[in-house]
Amino acid sequence: MEDMKQIHDFAAKRSDKLRDRNTNCTVVPFPEFAALKAEVEKLRVEISMLLLERDELRFVICKNIETAYMLALGSLEYKAFELNCNVLRIKRKIDLIQAKKNRQEKIALSAIDKLLDKEFAGFQCQLNEQIDKMNKALDHSQGHVLTDEETKQIKKLYRSIVKALHPDLHPEITPAQMQLFQNAVQAYENGDIGNLLIISEMVAEPVVPEQSESGLSILTKDKERLTKTLELIREQIANIKSEYPYTMKELVNAPEQVAEKRTELEKMIEELKEAYDLYVGRLKEVLR
Repeated sequence: MEDMKQIHDFAAKRSDKLRDRNTNCTVVPFPEFAALKAEVEKLRVEISMLLLERDELRFVICKNIETAYMLALGSLEYKAFELNCNVLRIKRKIDLIQAKKNRQEKIALSAIDKLLDKEFAGFQCQLNEQIDKMNKALDHSQGHVLTDEETKQIKKLYRSIVKALHPDLHPEITPAQMQLFQNAVQAYENGDIGNLLIISEMVAEPVVPEQSESGLSILTKDKERLTKTLELIREQIANIKSEYPYTMKELVNAPEQVAEKRTELEKMIEELKEAYDLYVGRLKEVLR
């Protein structure tokens, strides 16, 4: 019994010592953790702002530029391109007929027209694309115009969703979260404040890793990935600004340049009409 009492007393004293040691124990801090955490957060903020800039360019600014351009010049460009296609086609038709006449072969106009349909299929696709652009421009011009307050609210909501769900910031998101983000993109593109409000209420700020060696490793990898992402988004923005329709921004904002371009297109249309009529006359001569 005496031995058991001594063992019990020893265990009790050891437990008290361990308790005292744990009470006085402090977590060893990682000096670089706070600095790295701040750098990562700064990158996230910068990326979220750049993503907003990129998507505003794609879904708002470029759409507005293209709508203005198509409404001002699209119909004339379409007519000029259509006439040019007609001129090229009839010229090619004359060449094919003349070649058969030179070889003293039988001329089958239906077969020649089928061949021309194949050769000019690409031109027809471009014409159809131009019609699609015009239809989209007309639809966009008839849509609801957001007030300045609504525009600010949409940007704020969308940015908060981007920070919480964008795959460039969170590559680990689930398929369901990805679908939610795609719905947010669609809502932003359509100026749908209601859906953006719903989605923003569902998302939260990303969880910050705890201050530990593993947390430090996570932040280091995040910094490397986010730095690369930042450069990629900057490159995407630069590309958007170097391509149509953004390159038409200066033109659509200058009425005198629009008027000059219209005059140029109208002159081209008249010249193409004259050229087409000339080839129609030549075709009749070749068919005699």
